[in-house]
Order: sequence, then structure tokens, then C-alpha cells
Amino acid sequence: MTQIEKFDYNLPKELIAQHSILPRDHSRLMILNRKTGEWKHENFFEIVNELKAGDVLVFNDTKVFRARLKTDEGLEIFLLRSSENNVWEILARPGKKIKLGQIICIQKKDDSLCGKIIKKKSDGIVLVEFDRSPKDVVGFANTHGEIPIPPYVKNKPERLEDYQTIYAKETGSVAAPTAGFHFTKQLMDELKTKGVQFEFVTLHIGIGTFRPVKTKTIEEHEMHSEFVSISKETADRINQAKKEKRRVIAVGTTTVRTIEGVYSACREFCSFTGNINLFIKPGFDFKIIDGLITNFHLPKSTLLVLVSAFAGRENVLRAYEEAVFQKYRFFSFGDAMFIA
Repeated sequence: MTQIEKFDYNLPKELIAQHSILPRDHSRLMILNRKTGEWKHENFFEIVNELKAGDVLVFNDTKVFRARLKTDEGLEIFLLRSSENNVWEILARPGKKIKLGQIICIQKKDDSLCGKIIKKKSDGIVLVEFDRSPKDVVGFANTHGEIPIPPYVKNKPERLEDYQTIYAKETGSVAAPTAGFHFTKQLMDELKTKGVQFEFVTLHIGIGTFRPVKTKTIEEHEMHSEFVSISKETADRINQAKKEKRRVIAVGTTTVRTIEGVYSACREFCSFTGNINLFIKPGFDFKIIDGLITNFHLPKSTLLVLVSAFAGRENVLRAYEEAVFQKYRFFSFGDAMFIA
């Protein structure tokens, strides 16, 4: 059993980024060699020099919606994801006020949304059956809700696009795949010109990505499932790249879990639509990805565990210590790391 304390590090609060650098591709970039543990410092736009023709960048094209709402009863609800028959998984605060059979409503001038509490789960998730389709619930939330930024960001961005990648397409996430924040249109155009191949998969980020580890060991932590979609055309092109021994580089930890999770589910890399709950821990045998572009993650998080599985825990923690020393910006709006 592996203690979660082994994935802790000291981070001064002033290094927690509160907004993106503009332009976004001017954030800092640490290049980490996962075999040697050596690193170097660059700007993110210089990643053009680190990639070569034929490399495949795989992005998560999920799109964030305004998932936080306040009910007429004073409850704050956080929409996680929809399931069948207009039922949603939500988090609610304060949870003690939630009762089975209770009707919750959000009333606006010309609009309203109501739902019935049908189940309270042991992990804090509540099931609500709304009076509207999932598409209509998302539409209502985007009109009347708040951007679901992390709790360590003190000033909420006014525009949803400030907490969104420029290639976001498929609506369904309650948190952004923030490693993609660093890509601007100009940078992506330069990479295309160089011959870098782009592929897009979808993982709708829910509680599985951001729920903290509360167990003493990582093996005891339960990873919640999240919806994933990969088209046959995308799977075929990525498989072709692997056959030709070209590098497949994931942009973000959610992309890693999508790609490697689908491989684990299918025993090969294939088209897929469904739920994935893969928790990648040290000792995991990566089958598809050869590189990872990612941000600097919270101490004792499943994301830091995943990065450590890919690059080695000691390599990663030494790199994080260097990043703190060099005053890198951390977490969602922070700087980036390219591991290969």
C-alpha cells in the first residue's frame, strides 16, 4: 500500500495562480525528461521547438458550463452530470438541509428550474430528477449559473471563455482541462505548419477528476466514473501513429485517462462511448501515450499521482521543488510542464 503522504510537497500560497497569463502561450514551461529526471526552463510558445513533424497531440475538447446554481431555499447546488430520465448527480451545500422527496427550485424572472431529491448517496452525491431535459438544464445553468472555478481562485472570471480552452466543443464539464489553456490560435497554427498532428477526444470532467484523496493510501481511494467519447476515425489515426512509432502526446491528465482508460477497457485502443473510472497509480503500464503536457497539480491529488506514475515520483517531486524555487505559477491558471 502506498501512503498518499508520499505525494505531498510544500507550496507557498502566493504561487497559486489566480488568472491566466496573457497571451496564454507566454506562460512558463518546464521540460522534464522522465528517464533522466533532468529539466530545463522555457516559455510555453517554445514548445514548437520540442515537437516534431509526425508527433500527435491529443486534446480533450470538453466544454465547461456554468454548473453552480443557488436555489430559492438558499442551497448551493453543483451540477455534476446527467444520467437517465432527466436525473442529475449533484453536490449540495449545506448537505444537512437536503431530504429525500424534497423539491428544490431556482426561480428567475422569466424562467425556473425545479427538481425532486430522489436519492442521497454515501459519498455525498445527491440524485435529483429535474423537470427538464439535460440539454435544457445546461441551457438554464449557462444563463443563470456561475462559472465552476476551483475554490483556490478568489476572483471569479466574468466570461466563461476565461475558464475555457480555445478548442472546447462538447458541453458537459464542471471543470476545465486546464493544460489546454496554454494553446493559442497562433501557436496551434505554428504547430500545424510544422507537421504536428492534432486529435480530439472527449472526457467530461466531473467529481472523479477533482475530488481530493481523503484515504491514507492511494489504493483505498475510489475514483468516480466520467463520460468519455472517442470516434473510430480518431482511434484509427492514433493506432496508425503508434504503428509508425510516432509520438502520441496527451494534453492534460484527463486526456491521459481517456486514452489509457479506453485501452484498458477494450484491451486495445478503439472507438468508445461510455464511462471510465481509471485511477492511474505508480506501476501503471502506459500503452499509448509517449508524452504529457500538464500543469502543476495540488499536493496529495490523484492528478499528481498520475503524473508521478508517468514520470516517476522522485523525478516529479524534485521538479516541483525546482518549480517552487523558480516561482512558477501553480494549479489551473498556472504554468505548464512537458514530460517526455
